[in-house]
Amino acid sequence: MLSGLFWVLLANLIVKPFWLLVIEMGVQNSVGAEMYGFYFDIFSISYIFNILLDLGITNFNTRNIAQHPKLISKHLSGILSIKIMLLALYAVITFSTGALLGYDSSQFRLLGWLTLNQFLNSLILYLRSNFEGLLLFKWDSLLSVMDRLLMIAICGLMLWAPQLTLGGRQFTVFHFVYAQTAAYVVTAAVALAVLVRKTGLRRLRWDKPFTLAILKKSLPFALLVLLMASYNRIDPVMLRRLSPDGLGNFNAGIYAGAFRLLDALTMIVYLVSVPLLPIYSKLTKGVGSQSKTPDELRSITTMMFSLVMVFAVTAACALSSVGRELMAFFYDDNAVEYSAVFRILVFCIVPISASYVFGTLLTAAGRLKQLNILAAISLAINLVINALCIPRWGAVGSAWAAIGAQSFMALAEIATAIKIFRLKPSPAYILKLAFFTLLIIGCTLCVPQQTWWIALTITALASIGLALLLGLVDKKEIVKTFRK
Repeated sequence: MLSGLFWVLLANLIVKPFWLLVIEMGVQNSVGAEMYGFYFDIFSISYIFNILLDLGITNFNTRNIAQHPKLISKHLSGILSIKIMLLALYAVITFSTGALLGYDSSQFRLLGWLTLNQFLNSLILYLRSNFEGLLLFKWDSLLSVMDRLLMIAICGLMLWAPQLTLGGRQFTVFHFVYAQTAAYVVTAAVALAVLVRKTGLRRLRWDKPFTLAILKKSLPFALLVLLMASYNRIDPVMLRRLSPDGLGNFNAGIYAGAFRLLDALTMIVYLVSVPLLPIYSKLTKGVGSQSKTPDELRSITTMMFSLVMVFAVTAACALSSVGRELMAFFYDDNAVEYSAVFRILVFCIVPISASYVFGTLLTAAGRLKQLNILAAISLAINLVINALCIPRWGAVGSAWAAIGAQSFMALAEIATAIKIFRLKPSPAYILKLAFFTLLIIGCTLCVPQQTWWIALTITALASIGLALLLGLVDKKEIVKTFRK
């Protein structure tokens, strides 16, 4: 399992940051902040409602296959039938929302392609969940980067060889979306072919009792994902409609540019947390507030939380300190506007990282009611802060809204997990984390910021040394845990 996990992490750590920081940034520089804001707003609508394509089935399937691997053949046939049915529901809701928002023909055209892409992406994630549940991380690692590799190749040619690929025409956001469609189709076909071969699937089977049973079990997951997607992606939608003086598309584009680097950081933490859902699903079986928490569960939670916090605190402090230089390096224009948003927004990586550990633990244990309540409150916090701050501060106001919502969610999840699983940390551990954070803040204040990549390198090396010295990161313990 350890070697498979290594390949998942390595493949994604190389390919996906390259996609975000080279290809997507290249697209935004090519089409401009305003046009990218136009795309990002419509993409956010399609993203928020994409849970209707899944209704929590993927998370449920990962957890269920990890606990009952022999059910994979039966579930694959039945769930694929459900996915096709859900596509119709998703399309109706998404296009109805577009109509309510007053989309014109160009916006509906883009929304149509994004609807198809969301379906294909959802299908790939479901197919991958079977590999994750079976702990087949090598196959999962290949499929997790295949779509991005294809997109990189196609978009790269269109961006840097337009005479060859576009006949000299101007690159647009529609070309960007078409490239995604082609890559998703190929990846979904490969994933399905491998699973069919492994499971011996002959045909799709519609089974009404099975469908109702799966949807009943999955709906709590669906509500949670919908709420979380809303408070994570509602910002550009509100920016387009609440920004003053016709700056909606521009502010949404600025927010998208700053959010992209946060998204790249979040992806790293997400990849580290990928094996946690199946692992926690096994460890929390039968564990509750009235049971003794296994030492292994406490050990893994402490280890993973320490690992992601060391990364998140270092990344947030270091990147915020060089925000203006970083934005000027990545974007051709509007560096000041990008950096004003990014230097605030990047601190979201700290609560997001905590949520990936404790949110996954609560999800694996089936504590969906508590998570849904917390997510609903987080969404309300996000909406209120956005409504108050966007008219005055634009994209900067949305950055503060994101910080508020993410921080509440993370702190509430930590408190809930501590109460349920009796994971109360020791005072010594809390002091170590606090001391580490203060030293990293001090390091970023003392390191010269003239050359941003040198400043980041120094801070990263200092972080690794401090984490090892304080015992927050133990390589031997990490290897030992995952081998078990």
